[in-house]
Amino acid sequence: MCNRYVTPSQAEIERFWHIGNRNQPRWWEAAIHPRTVGPFIRAHEIGHELVVGQWALIPHFAKSAKLSYQTNNARSEELASKASYRQPWQRGQRCIIPAMSFDEPCWETGRNVWWQFRRSDGAPWGLAGLWNIWTDPATGEVLESYTMLTINADAHPLMSRMHKPDPKIPANAQDKRSVIPIEVNDVDCWLAGSVEEASSLLRLAPEHIFDAKPVEVPSLGGANAITQQALW
Repeated sequence: MCNRYVTPSQAEIERFWHIGNRNQPRWWEAAIHPRTVGPFIRAHEIGHELVVGQWALIPHFAKSAKLSYQTNNARSEELASKASYRQPWQRGQRCIIPAMSFDEPCWETGRNVWWQFRRSDGAPWGLAGLWNIWTDPATGEVLESYTMLTINADAHPLMSRMHKPDPKIPANAQDKRSVIPIEVNDVDCWLAGSVEEASSLLRLAPEHIFDAKPVEVPSLGGANAITQQALW
């Protein structure tokens, strides 16, 4: 699972994914962590639109936007059955989450060493996600939110090395998780295709697509956060 990533600038997002100016005039910080605001791309009647919302999906049945459980990541194997994600998945509320890099913890040394993952071709990641719109029953406030999809990576030569292993579980059954990149040529299929077509894109990325290395990652927020303005 992923708990922090860095977004491209709005101009980079619009240029790379060919998005016009149908965008919300909002701010977001370049370094995103759960329950903060980040950008995502979804289908629009005349193409794609850039939206901002909370990175932690608020399900339709929530009584409050402050959930007692984590919804920033969703297991792709559970989308059709998990109550929090079933409706957005069935309705085709799929999105692309732009990221220049994302971070994962590696415990091979016996301690947490953060690794940063970029694309080897220098392009931004377009990560698979779901979005939802929720209305606060008490105030009527309408909130956008999204979740990042993950897939089992126990057999992946790189992503299986991430996260702390459970010594009580065999190495091939750890349920290590990976994000799911959606390539540019598959964006329209992911955003507007059928459930069956979208399901065919829920797969691990090949190892060669990753540029991954251990890094010293500064804490998010404060002086280390880059403030991004949505330009309208």
